[in-house]
Amino acid sequence: MTYGIALDIGTSGLRCQAIDLDTKETVSTAMTSRHPIPGMNVIDHVNFAMDAGGNVANSLMIKAINNLFKLLEIDLSKVSIVAVCGNPFQLSIFQNIEIRDLAYAGKSMIERLGIKPPDRNGAIVRTSDIGIEGINADVLIPPAVTHEIGADAMAMLTETGVLEVDGARIVIDYGTNAEMALLYKGNIFTGSAAAGPALEGQQIKDGMLAAPGAISNIEITENGWTCYVLDDALMPREGDTVDPVSGHISTKGEMHGKATGITGTGVVAAIACGFDSGLVSGSKVNTPDGSLHLQNGIRVSSKDIDEAGKAIGAIRAGYMTLMIEAGIWVDDVKTAFMSGASGLYVDAKKAQKIGLVTPGATDIIQYGNTSIMLARKMVTGEKTMDDLREMTKMLRAKHCMFASSKAFKDIYSVEISLWSYGMPWSAYNEMMDVYGLNHLPMEPVESGSERRSATDLPELKGKRVSILKNAGVEITGTVEGCISCGKCVNECPESAI
Repeated sequence: MTYGIALDIGTSGLRCQAIDLDTKETVSTAMTSRHPIPGMNVIDHVNFAMDAGGNVANSLMIKAINNLFKLLEIDLSKVSIVAVCGNPFQLSIFQNIEIRDLAYAGKSMIERLGIKPPDRNGAIVRTSDIGIEGINADVLIPPAVTHEIGADAMAMLTETGVLEVDGARIVIDYGTNAEMALLYKGNIFTGSAAAGPALEGQQIKDGMLAAPGAISNIEITENGWTCYVLDDALMPREGDTVDPVSGHISTKGEMHGKATGITGTGVVAAIACGFDSGLVSGSKVNTPDGSLHLQNGIRVSSKDIDEAGKAIGAIRAGYMTLMIEAGIWVDDVKTAFMSGASGLYVDAKKAQKIGLVTPGATDIIQYGNTSIMLARKMVTGEKTMDDLREMTKMLRAKHCMFASSKAFKDIYSVEISLWSYGMPWSAYNEMMDVYGLNHLPMEPVESGSERRSATDLPELKGKRVSILKNAGVEITGTVEGCISCGKCVNECPESAI
């Protein structure tokens, strides 16, 4: 038996699957609980790599990958091919090549520093060159599209089927970088919004990645709010029904006592349910302690909703900016594709209600981790390097840099006013008028949704997922003057202290 390994290097963590190359079936799956490089988003990772050096960042990543591959419980000497997928920065760290050209958006700075951007048009290297232990095989590294759009964006286009659908349609990977593409009249308009990690459960006090024990959805029932918790196979199971104001349990569910945190999709559900019940307005939670109470003492506070709102606002500003670039508006886009863990597990109608999906979409189609799907097809030979290089040429033509887009800046200022500065929803379109922008419907159209993946990771078939909890390096030491008050422990956004 020979194996291939598909590896997704995401901004929030690493996921991999061992594949039997004879049957193309998944043998085992492993994932990290966080990214091995310190930080909550790609900007943090860039800053760390710039400060500590690319070699240090590469070493942290490769050590985590070696430990992760061991959890696959296969004979690594029988692995004949490895394929990796991710954004340009993550793949550059993985390959240990120049990253400074990704840190600076302006060409003048790159030229002044004498930085020569490396070739990111795809590569095949040996595991020994990368530092992967116990494996003697080729590693396939797919091409990047642009400075900020990489193989992960290409994956969401090729693996969701959005290219085969007629009419104006949009696809968004609901991750930290929120890559998105709008397809209209033969053109593909691409962009990437720095949404941050809140929609993946990070920078949320009780937040966590999609993993066993995570609250992934909430439904309003007669007896309270019913929580849905991911089991060991990452399938949502009914948990407890609680009073969101007090946290009192009215009904114990199948996953009673098993919730350990809440994913970004759970936060989205909490916000939507809060809107429907009048407990949330903007980012303010209208309860005595300013928190929504869920199963096992897990809470969603006003501060948490503020963090999530920044991500929601960035994504909404992103897709509306692409529509402006294409000369259309929200009512013209009837089909929306959602990918990534957050895109799959979230309740699509709740996501649309709070602005994560264009309000004009009547059909919402959800997928899981398209990055690892593409890596799997590279492993099995269904997608070749030549196929991917041809795709990158098509995507380069209509790329929109949100960082320099006036439309994006104007719309995001409206979003920040809504989510962070107490502006009522009723004033949203008044602010759009200030910037000369089209109005946004106050309520989305009636829509239907279809979930085409059972779990975030493909081909699990009920198999348990192994989780590497210590993906990075622990540093211990004594801080001079520490009085053990615990404030730093409480405030650390990564729960690292």
